[in-house]
Amino acid sequence: MTRDPLAHSKARSGYTLPVFACAAAIAALRRIHQVTSPISSVLVDLVELSETVEIPIEQSASLRADAALAIAYSDPGDNLDLTRDTPIWALVEFGLPEQTEAIALQGGEGIGRHDQNDKPAIYAYARRLLHENLSRELEPGEKIRVTIILPEGRALAERTSNAAFGVVEGLSLLGTSGISQPLSAPDQLAVYRETLRQRAEYDCLVFCVGENGLDLAKQMGVKGDRLLKTANWLGPMLVEAGLQGIQKILLFGYHGKLIKLAGGIFHTHHHVADGRQEIFAAHAANQGLPTADVQLVFKSPTAEAALQHLRHLDSTTGSCWVEQIYGAIAQQIDQRSHTYIHAHSDRRVQVGSILFDRDRQIVVQSKIGSTFLTQVC
Repeated sequence: MTRDPLAHSKARSGYTLPVFACAAAIAALRRIHQVTSPISSVLVDLVELSETVEIPIEQSASLRADAALAIAYSDPGDNLDLTRDTPIWALVEFGLPEQTEAIALQGGEGIGRHDQNDKPAIYAYARRLLHENLSRELEPGEKIRVTIILPEGRALAERTSNAAFGVVEGLSLLGTSGISQPLSAPDQLAVYRETLRQRAEYDCLVFCVGENGLDLAKQMGVKGDRLLKTANWLGPMLVEAGLQGIQKILLFGYHGKLIKLAGGIFHTHHHVADGRQEIFAAHAANQGLPTADVQLVFKSPTAEAALQHLRHLDSTTGSCWVEQIYGAIAQQIDQRSHTYIHAHSDRRVQVGSILFDRDRQIVVQSKIGSTFLTQVC
């Protein structure tokens, strides 16, 4: 029986891109298996949530005896999501004799690629979702190749921050679950607060702004029940943590986001406030970085570019500017967050921080953050 895990939410949630890619792949595989009746929808097991949901299929067709194509349309729910109504194609073909795995996943047109290794930006949850659902459809000994295509992906990617994470030429199949929460809806903050209240039994929780942080934290061994997504509402969520008696918070996020907290900006959406280069340059100058390099940091188009400049200095001169400057930034994030919580809740909460770069490599762990990480893994 299909259940809708989203029915309780005031704002209508939807599903992430991997769910629609998986649905299209299931429909295409059924076409190869000579299903001739119309395929109007398929059931997808969301895996992480132990829920099965029904996803509409727009079209499906056999291309030849060993290949078929199916199309689904993205529905992210009540989000201001640029992928709304985006067509997602899945081309399924029988595997070649030399194929070793039962299911080989490929990124086609519109699926982003990592500029460091040219691999498709299909992340862990998407791969697990596709493998677990498709494996149930395979006949004994059968091998298939699955190519996911986003015809509009390359154009849509130009309106995202994918490039900041080293993903080029398209969108990522990213997500830690199949649910696309309506982050842009006003009442979503209430949902996040309620989730925090339900986990107030723990003395230490991990706050992640987005999916990249959630995914990396899980890879590093952080327990799932300690992880909370905050989106850009770090300020209200920190205050709520104080009000609920949480003793310790570990902030785990992309350095280009969390650096704003070091400047006292606690709503991190760029439409609200931005001062990354200014904050970065101020800390660099305070740590003694030469004036010419401070000016380069200040004029850097992104925080990532500023980080790369410091890394270049360290590699060519034997300096340790990254450690020194980011250490100061992380310490300021911790202190300002602690002060912010106390000012708005009259509670004292220890805050630690861990910052990562676009390649999901850890840039810095504050002293408190390192201690907290061992407690939540």
